[in-house]
Amino acid sequence: MSIEIKVPEMGESITEATIANWVKKEGERVEQDEVLVELETDKVTMEVPAPSAGVLQKINKKPGETVKIKEVIGIIDPSASAKSTPTSSTPSSTNTAPTNTTSATQNDTLPPAVRKLIDDNGLNPASISGSGKNGQITKEDVLNAIANKQSAQPAAAVSAAPVAAKSAPSPEIPKAVPAASRSNLPRENVVPMTKLRQTIANRLVAAQHNAALLTTFNEVDMSAVMDLRAKYKDKFKDAHNINLGFMSFFTKAVIGALKFVPAINAEIRGTDLVYKNYFDIGVAVGGPKGLVVPIVRDADLLSFAQVESEIARLANKVKDGKIDLSDMEGGTFTISNGGIYGSMMSTPILNPPQSGILGLHNIVKRAVVVNDQIVIRPMMYVALSYDHRVVDGKEAVTFLVKVKEAIEDPTRLLLEV
Repeated sequence: MSIEIKVPEMGESITEATIANWVKKEGERVEQDEVLVELETDKVTMEVPAPSAGVLQKINKKPGETVKIKEVIGIIDPSASAKSTPTSSTPSSTNTAPTNTTSATQNDTLPPAVRKLIDDNGLNPASISGSGKNGQITKEDVLNAIANKQSAQPAAAVSAAPVAAKSAPSPEIPKAVPAASRSNLPRENVVPMTKLRQTIANRLVAAQHNAALLTTFNEVDMSAVMDLRAKYKDKFKDAHNINLGFMSFFTKAVIGALKFVPAINAEIRGTDLVYKNYFDIGVAVGGPKGLVVPIVRDADLLSFAQVESEIARLANKVKDGKIDLSDMEGGTFTISNGGIYGSMMSTPILNPPQSGILGLHNIVKRAVVVNDQIVIRPMMYVALSYDHRVVDGKEAVTFLVKVKEAIEDPTRLLLEV
């Protein structure tokens, strides 16, 4: 008897998903609990395992199509045998190259935008190395293949010419952007927005429309934290098997500042102000499908090492596309570190219904005045965006000053002063 593959329930607020990728193909043998298909929702990417061993008899929905919860997207036949690859009746020879039969089937499972880019440029999917999940070919992989194909043609022509005594070094070709002429590329690539990207866009617009957003800035001398980190990072790694980064310092500094200014750890709920006595700190992480904010639960109860370990665990889940909806629900305050991308200054947008978000930026050596002397110090701009309906300007400035004091004198974090 055939077994239906249904879209599983993924949370109260999720009613539909998009087929991101079929890991298995029609006619292919699958084992129970083996991943069949990847679904993308407006919050997470989810893998759907096989409910039974057998053969994937039919795929009802292709990549890019929208499906409802509990909708049947495929059929497994537990009693069928997998299709065997047809062999040629011609006797094989050691000098005969094997026929490539993977390009067509591989092309069938590609996202529509990637498939179109491959077809438009006459590429063979089987010759492209996929850097995506489970070896999936991404748009960047195709662009790199196009660049390599175009650069190989002039290189072949040059190899026939006499070699000069000293040839000028060839310019390095960026991997992300083809360096050759764009004449062989389509003028535009139209890619449908994913459910996650649509939700990110809607939430950002809603945050600006529904909150009285304001941003205040300060600068932090990172010397003390950098010296402390350099002095103890090896011992810290040996003791806790995790690297000592800056995020644990800022997480602890934020918690101290939130305790001093409770309004920034509050939210508007209807006509009430809800002040929270727990500290679930969201840490914005850039993943392959966009920015997500997993939560470090009860961060005030964690040690430095536990904070670093939890952030690393959540970041790895985001990178691997394994982040769960439960990892991102709730949160009382968010920290976003744009400095890892080189940002000097920004005005971060709130993560509703939270009332505050701290933006961190890159560390740059600048001339500053200390005790009437001009000195060079590693400085970082920090920005607090907040909901002015909940937080007054004085409270916002006080919060940033408390963060600044804690980072510039990390002893305060141990003594909680």
